[in-house]
Amino acid sequence: MILCDDSTIEFMPQPGAGAPVWRGRVSSGEELKDFAAAAHLAGGRLAAMWGSDSRRRGGGFHLHCVFGLDTGHAWLSLALPADEPAYPDLSGIFPAANRMQRATRDLVGIATEGGDQRPWLRHGAWPADWYPLRHDAVHEVGMGLGFQNFPSDYDFVQVGGEGAHEIPVGPIHAGIIEPGHFRFSVVGERVLRLEQRLGYQHKGVEKLFIGADIARGARLVGRVSGDSTCAFAWAFAAAVEAACRVAAPRRALLLRALMLERERIANHLGDLGALGNDAAFAFGLTQFLRLKEDWLRLNHQVFGHRFMMDCIVPGGVAADVDRPALDAIVLQCDNVGRQVKELRALYDEHSGLQDRFVTTGVVGAALARELSLTGMGARASGILLDGRAHRQGYTPPPPYAELGVRPAIDERGDVAARVAVRFDEVSESLRLLREIAAAMRLGETRADVAPVADAGGLGVIEGWRGEVLVGVQFDSDGKFARVHPHDPSWQAWPALEHAVMKDIVPDFPLINKSFNLSYSGADL
Repeated sequence: MILCDDSTIEFMPQPGAGAPVWRGRVSSGEELKDFAAAAHLAGGRLAAMWGSDSRRRGGGFHLHCVFGLDTGHAWLSLALPADEPAYPDLSGIFPAANRMQRATRDLVGIATEGGDQRPWLRHGAWPADWYPLRHDAVHEVGMGLGFQNFPSDYDFVQVGGEGAHEIPVGPIHAGIIEPGHFRFSVVGERVLRLEQRLGYQHKGVEKLFIGADIARGARLVGRVSGDSTCAFAWAFAAAVEAACRVAAPRRALLLRALMLERERIANHLGDLGALGNDAAFAFGLTQFLRLKEDWLRLNHQVFGHRFMMDCIVPGGVAADVDRPALDAIVLQCDNVGRQVKELRALYDEHSGLQDRFVTTGVVGAALARELSLTGMGARASGILLDGRAHRQGYTPPPPYAELGVRPAIDERGDVAARVAVRFDEVSESLRLLREIAAAMRLGETRADVAPVADAGGLGVIEGWRGEVLVGVQFDSDGKFARVHPHDPSWQAWPALEHAVMKDIVPDFPLINKSFNLSYSGADL
């Protein structure tokens, strides 16, 4: 894999049958910055960024950057010194780097040379000179070493001018939702700027991975963001399998795809109902939530869990289905497909809904590319990007390579487009479930996985929100030295800030729900 003829970076393809990944190392921050610039010029995106502490093994620190390219993903690592580790600011090339860089500094203490120096995940819960993911960071709450949680100020960007004022919202909200602070700068009701402050969900999950074995890691990763448990579990399993050079059996891959598509449909059903409700169409909410509830109940009946937690594991799956269960799934697909088609006609013909949806919360293709947006949000902006589907130079991982996924796409970039893409994806996922059920044959569902000392791997899966990545690194004892789970909400939260500009404050709940981003997935 070469972006430019004079590149000195040597890439090695990652083993395994997952999404195409090439791994390489850069020798300096400038070389990393040059590669980022070349990736941006080639139409690539920043997919993930995280840091790790290698000093226990006699090294320093490492910065890891994953770039999404047309043909797959390039995973670059930069070694940094043990004293004052720093690297060039990449946010001028990829704006999505801003929050990832700040989180990396808060957690590992790796700084950027320039750029935004405000904290991101660190509020008042720990001192500015203490970094929870360093190997020598000791924090035993209840043992006399806990930190007092002090309130913290945040330097929001100020917007001035005649008639401009601020509306602070959150982090505690009126509904039972996750915490986040939204600072609106407005004139009248027109939004000039929105600035978010997240990190209130921080729960130390990356710290919990350190020293864990494969089984514990699999349980943890499925709880990073509960509505994407299958996507995270599969990405983690793919990363572990690549590191350990293990291939999951074909039946296990089909079962994983079946679970992932059921997860996709469940979320779209819930959000389509909520979008109707946010536009004062409560009938849509009741109908879609009824469908979602039936959907989740069948999940519980077939897999033993409404969200299918702990069913996808490294090496394969921990839950199998028999033919009567597959028949029940196909029958439900037929019933749900018929009702969703009727509800879509109702949504499309409802003038009140369309008046709220059309031209509201626009994110165009150029902005989506600039922000490294993926998934449903990108496809609703006209970008044909789906990790399950073939495109020039890219072959999706099995079993999607043989299923012929037809990506949903809409060029309008507004709430109406995101609603239309959700409807289309429900229909396509229903078709895929029927195809998977027909293709299911008897066979093994799990291969043995033994940790490989000092090995690493990256897993990439197209979750319902977008591209879910998990990077893993084993230590010399076969335990995890570092695991980084990355939710696509990292890139989509800044897109929401842009989507609301020039609309009015009452449109924000509708625009927000049209993305339905994860706080927990980005507040690790």
